Amino acid sequence: MWRLICCLLPLPASADALITNRVIKAGQMIEAADLSVVQADIPGTLSDPARVAGQEARVMLYPGRPIREDQVGPPTVIARNQVVGLSYIAGSLAISTEGRALDRGSVGDVIRVVNLSSRNTVHGRVMPDGTVRVSPSEG
Repeated sequence: MWRLICCLLPLPASADALITNRVIKAGQMIEAADLSVVQADIPGTLSDPARVAGQEARVMLYPGRPIREDQVGPPTVIARNQVVGLSYIAGSLAISTEGRALDRGSVGDVIRVVNLSSRNTVHGRVMPDGTVRVSPSEG
């Protein structure tokens, strides 16, 4: 009887959590050597080093503390206040100029940019080459 009771009792779940081995400042790239996996049951933490290595720290990460998903992200391609190429493409119309980024962004992010010629603020998508593309749906 006691065996049946023991089998039916909930046991604490054991899971892995990812921690850093050193202090990683916000904006720094995270390398595989910076990471360790520990056994801990902490909801909302990452556990796969392959998913974090090569990402950028969004906040300061301290050694021994679990890493949450919102603390890391893709590397920043465009920094705030950086002068960037700005392009608008609609059908056969293509316009290129320069703008100043009002936000930082990674590839695929939509950021605000001030067109340096017209001083208008537009929204555009960060491209892999570090330019910002404004489209009719995002402009």
